Amino acid sequence: MRLTNITHARLPEGRLSSCTVPAAAAGRPLPVSFDQGMHVGAGPRPGSWMAVAVELTAPATAAQLGGAWAGVVERHHTLRTVFSTDDDGRVRLHEIADAVRPVWTRHEVGAAGTRTALQAVVDGACSPLARPSHRLCLIEPADGPPVVVLAADHAHVDAWSLPLLARDLLDGLDDLRAGRPIAAGRAPAASFAEHTRELAARPAAPQHVARRWARILADGGGALPVFPLPLGDLGAPAPEAVTTRDVLDADGLARLEARADEVRVRLLDLVVSVLTRATAELAGRPLRAVLPVHSRTEPRWRDAVGWFITNSVLDSPDPDPQACRAAVRETLELGSHALEPILRPHGGMPVPPGMFMLSYLDYRRLPATLAPELRAQHISASAPTTGVQVWFVVGDGGLHLRARCPETAPARASVEAWLDAVGAGLRTEASTARPAREPEGAG
Repeated sequence: MRLTNITHARLPEGRLSSCTVPAAAAGRPLPVSFDQGMHVGAGPRPGSWMAVAVELTAPATAAQLGGAWAGVVERHHTLRTVFSTDDDGRVRLHEIADAVRPVWTRHEVGAAGTRTALQAVVDGACSPLARPSHRLCLIEPADGPPVVVLAADHAHVDAWSLPLLARDLLDGLDDLRAGRPIAAGRAPAASFAEHTRELAARPAAPQHVARRWARILADGGGALPVFPLPLGDLGAPAPEAVTTRDVLDADGLARLEARADEVRVRLLDLVVSVLTRATAELAGRPLRAVLPVHSRTEPRWRDAVGWFITNSVLDSPDPDPQACRAAVRETLELGSHALEPILRPHGGMPVPPGMFMLSYLDYRRLPATLAPELRAQHISASAPTTGVQVWFVVGDGGLHLRARCPETAPARASVEAWLDAVGAGLRTEASTARPAREPEGAG
């Protein structure tokens, strides 16, 4: 699946419509996760969503699409919950009491085109406090296959969730075309609210974990890590600059994985080694960045939709692959405990201007695989920013990355230079892998 942005997504021009399953009366209250509280507490705003787009390879009516989407909403509990805030700003989460039939709306596509119209629809429909904050959109070009876009506010989904949503929608369509009940024999997915409840009930983090978090924040002047090169004036959020780069094709990725095997580390560890070296060469500083880690630690969460992510910090001063392996292990340990009690003494999650975040996702390891003919895209929203985030995405086609930073001249120059060094480093590591030995008698 290709990781892209709404301003770069590959979308046809055509008719635009959307389908929602309206939220009825709010039911029982549910626990709010630490990340959900921060995200929703920032209030209604555009650009807080993420989406998956797929091309339909077989005809589907609006009724079939609406029914299949209702089936997805029914299967994944988080899509049947809504947020609100109290007068004092406290975030609340409630279950939707009753399901309502899908409702379709046709949207005008103006002179700016389908992409702009789609962005406006999803910005409004998938804001944190929308009820519900998710939407199915359909683009029907004059020629070519229709494109379905499934979007939801980030409080309800993460990158892992997106192929699950697409898979379940397509399975539901197959069921309806065949005259079967939707998802016959497939149990409802586990509830993210239950995951939040279980995480909050875990024992407190060990003292060495709390002390390490305190040291990390102290090293950052009381805040999370920032990008190590100049970014310009960050007094206010700036429009984002987004770039996507293909780094390695499938053969190059195979060689990089072979290189990781040679030095006895995982692929992620070797990637971190390259990033550490690039940061040291360009900035003369250790690699320090926020690194989201997933919290699907039990098999039942693997097939569930939700924001199963917690933030940790990667602190990597030594580019030696074994040292980077140890740094990644520490990152995973720091992110394996509930953060709210750890960060409470520090005023919560202290996000500074210029915060540096790295994300890594190997789609080959996810439980849902989307066929190449679907031309699937993970589409992120567009919003002003003061930080730098770089996503490394691994799939059957190779390794690509996407980066976003403030649209300032210093930031673009710094981030582009860093990406150049990272790309060159990854290609160099791949080129040093020993070639596979040919079988005896070959040639």
